[in-house]
Amino acid sequence: MEFTITNVILLFAVLLVIAVITTKFSSRLGLPSLVFFIAVGMALNHYIYFDNAYLAQLFGILALIVILFEGGLTTKWCHVRKVLLPSASLATIGVIATTLIIGFFATYILELEWLEGMMFGAIVGSTDAAAIFAVLGNKNIRTKLKATLEAESGSNDPMAIFLTVSFITLIQSHEMNFLSLVLSFFWEMGIGLVLGLLWGKVAVWMINKINLDSSGLYPVLSLALAVLTYSTVSFVHASGLLAVYVMAIFVGNSDLTYRTSIIRFNEGFGWMMHILMFILLGLLVFPNQLVSIAWQGMALALLLMFVARPIGVFLSMMFMKYSFQEKVFISWAGLRGAVPIVLATFPLIAGLEHSQMIFNVVFFVVFTSALFQGATISVLAQKLGFTGETKAPAPYSLELVSIGRTNSEIVEMTIEEGSAVVGKELRELELPEDTLITAIIRGNKIVTPRGTTSLQAGDILYVLVTKAQRETAKQIILEG
Repeated sequence: MEFTITNVILLFAVLLVIAVITTKFSSRLGLPSLVFFIAVGMALNHYIYFDNAYLAQLFGILALIVILFEGGLTTKWCHVRKVLLPSASLATIGVIATTLIIGFFATYILELEWLEGMMFGAIVGSTDAAAIFAVLGNKNIRTKLKATLEAESGSNDPMAIFLTVSFITLIQSHEMNFLSLVLSFFWEMGIGLVLGLLWGKVAVWMINKINLDSSGLYPVLSLALAVLTYSTVSFVHASGLLAVYVMAIFVGNSDLTYRTSIIRFNEGFGWMMHILMFILLGLLVFPNQLVSIAWQGMALALLLMFVARPIGVFLSMMFMKYSFQEKVFISWAGLRGAVPIVLATFPLIAGLEHSQMIFNVVFFVVFTSALFQGATISVLAQKLGFTGETKAPAPYSLELVSIGRTNSEIVEMTIEEGSAVVGKELRELELPEDTLITAIIRGNKIVTPRGTTSLQAGDILYVLVTKAQRETAKQIILEG
């Protein structure tokens, strides 16, 4: 087929449609969608020659920014706060332990130098949140475990990147300054955390205060601020990905105007970047080269799943209040995904001696992990009693929008148990001028608001309010 502009656009459209449809089948088969996306990329490899590691890395990092930002936006701080210590331990001690163990095996199995083996361990040391929860789907997994896996997956990427870059530097320079590495680690993580919080505050202020002509620009502004966070933090040699995740959690848990539009836009854009990233990374792999490293890749994948990851989890959570079964589940739920494959492009760009072989083995390990662990995570969760009934879809769906240039919007407010307004009639609420309660969701029913309607705990109110009066309206409705 001749690759004209029209044909390329047609191919792009067909790929997106196929990828979206495969996500439906992946959830039914219990497999992470990344398996299908990578397979599509590998299939296209027969028709499209692509070996530009630099372009793949650039696109991969941009995709990771979007994916981490979207994940942070939907992360509930009240859940993460309770598992902050274990998830932080998993993201640091767990990754280091996994790196050292699998790096030891890789040194002998792949016949590498010690630093090259440790670099391989660092590359496959982090887990992938998107892959994990694509497999779990709508399973009602225990909040404690879900929050732990979510926080670990969102925060362990910077550690894996730091270790990988450090080992590459050591391989190229042949000089090892442990003090410099330790100081560099604390600088990257500490400054990344602080600047992530600062950028989060800036983002919330800008989104809530700037009056744009179209509500559709606010999601674009939020994404632009996420990319700006990564670039400015990376410019001072700190962890840009950690900063993006922290910034997103802060933004997602703040009182934000146009929240629904921002979250839905980034969710859709995150899926598209996820799809395109894995297809692009699949194009980098030549299937005939995987045959020559099949047994090495399989051996390292099994050692990662059954030895390195479990030891890393149990070691890092030794003094945590988690049962043996919970640690087993967290160990098995450590799917590898986007980050290891993106990190595997670093040695390629650096021009290291065994970089292509390492990339192929990393790809094999990630694909195998996703295939075997991905197909069994849901089953294991059910066997261990960590899932409840399948979550029912919401009985309501209401688009929250801004009303053109009137600077008004519809916001969602939930009446909590014990609120001062419980039992009050709507006419008793002294709402600001130009504020209107448009709908009340009560259980599975939509209640038409009237002056005599009494509020109950659990009611979800949709309120039309001007931007200037939003805070006042929320205080009156939620606090009485």
